[in-house]
Amino acid sequence: MKNIPAFFEIKLQEQYENDLTDKIIEGLVARPITFRVNTLKTTVDNAKKVLNSLDIKYKEVDWNETALIIEEPTTLNEIKELGMYKNGEIYLQSLSSMIPAIIVNPQEKENILDMAAAPGGKTTQMASLSENKAMITAVEKNKIRLDRLKYNLEKQGANRVSVMQKDARQLDDFFSFDKILLDAPCSGSGTINLEDNRTYNNFNEELINRSIKTQKELLRKAVKILKTKGELIYSTCSILKEENENNIKEILKLPNIELVPIKSDLFKNIPTLPTTIPGTICVCPTKLYEGFFIAKLRKNDTWKNIYKTNVTKVLQKY
Repeated sequence: MKNIPAFFEIKLQEQYENDLTDKIIEGLVARPITFRVNTLKTTVDNAKKVLNSLDIKYKEVDWNETALIIEEPTTLNEIKELGMYKNGEIYLQSLSSMIPAIIVNPQEKENILDMAAAPGGKTTQMASLSENKAMITAVEKNKIRLDRLKYNLEKQGANRVSVMQKDARQLDDFFSFDKILLDAPCSGSGTINLEDNRTYNNFNEELINRSIKTQKELLRKAVKILKTKGELIYSTCSILKEENENNIKEILKLPNIELVPIKSDLFKNIPTLPTTIPGTICVCPTKLYEGFFIAKLRKNDTWKNIYKTNVTKVLQKY
């Protein structure tokens, strides 16, 4: 058995039982280099030509034509030396973290909020997916991380993104968005590399509990500033139900929030874990994928009728 924190192994066994726990532990390893081609600046074919010319071996991803997996012995430093990396034509990003922006499906003229945007991987991906035609607001409270976000936005050519230095929980309620991506701060339980204790030195129950509190507060704010019929995509890089399904179940108690099942055929061959909410996705950690959770919600207009008072009461309790 790998060197896994004892409390974490217990949590996994309680949630997934022994066979799946063993599978998860085997997947908590270092993963190959993966990146997304930034179609605002180049094409997938051009990126492949560069790799072919340098005899850099790669694999394609069947559910995302812009994603490529770099095979050994090419190193991260070698990729960072490529002109297309330095020019922002590619963006280093894990495969699992590419899923939420695809589910957001940003469209021209949509007003989209990225609630916890830094360092900008999903923000720039949404800009690329919409060909810079969606109006994106990226929020980050930390000044250092905000500067990194701005740097990546400029480097990637995402020129229709407004940046705000603010704790998203404190956004004014007069804001109104067509879609919201809440890639919530979390424990990172799905991204641990058990061969490198630096990835879990600060991983503990206190972090999990602190993350849950923040997640609930961000979800509550997202519901308030989401337009009626608007969509909220919630994601974490955790595989623990207390950070994922439990939060979604709580917010679904609101009469104006409904679950939108994610179409499983959009993401072929992605390894998943069972969830307690059908229509959500929990990616299983493997040698290729990080553990990740994604749910899609919609705000309906029930509150306009008889439930307005009840919504306020539930939000106050949540």
